[in-house]
Amino acid sequence: MWTLAALFLAAFAAATLIPAQSEAVLVGMILAETNPVWLLLVVATTGNVLGSLVNWAIGWLLQDRMPLRWLPVSPDQLARAQRWYLRRGWWTLFGSWLPIIGDPLVLVAGLMREPFWRVVLVVTLAKAGRYIVLAWVTLRVA
Repeated sequence: MWTLAALFLAAFAAATLIPAQSEAVLVGMILAETNPVWLLLVVATTGNVLGSLVNWAIGWLLQDRMPLRWLPVSPDQLARAQRWYLRRGWWTLFGSWLPIIGDPLVLVAGLMREPFWRVVLVVTLAKAGRYIVLAWVTLRVA
C-alpha cells in the first residue's frame, strides 16, 4: 500500500509545476515486482492526470486575475503562449507527457478555458500512453 502511495505522489508531483520525476519510481517498482504492472500503471496515470488537472485549474482561475506580477512569465510571453495554443488547438494536449513543456501546456489550456472533459480525455491518453510504453520497454529489457 505504501509503495502505491509513493508512486501516486511521485506521479502527481511530476505533473504539477514542481520539478519531480515519476518514471524512475515506476521503473523501480516494475523491476521490484511487488505489485502487478497494470496496477502500477493505473496508479501512476491517475496521479499524473490529477496533477495535470491542478495545472489546468490554476490556468482557469488565473485567467480572471491577469496579469499577475508573481507569475514567472511576462505578459508578452503569456500572450505568445495563448496565441500559439489558439493556432494549434487542443491537440497540443497530447504533448502533456513531455518533460518541461507538458505542464505549462496544460496550464495554458486552462487559461484558454479548454473544456474539462477534453483535458481529462486527452491528458489521460497521453500520460497513460507514455507509462505503457515505459513499462513495455522496462519489461523487454529486464
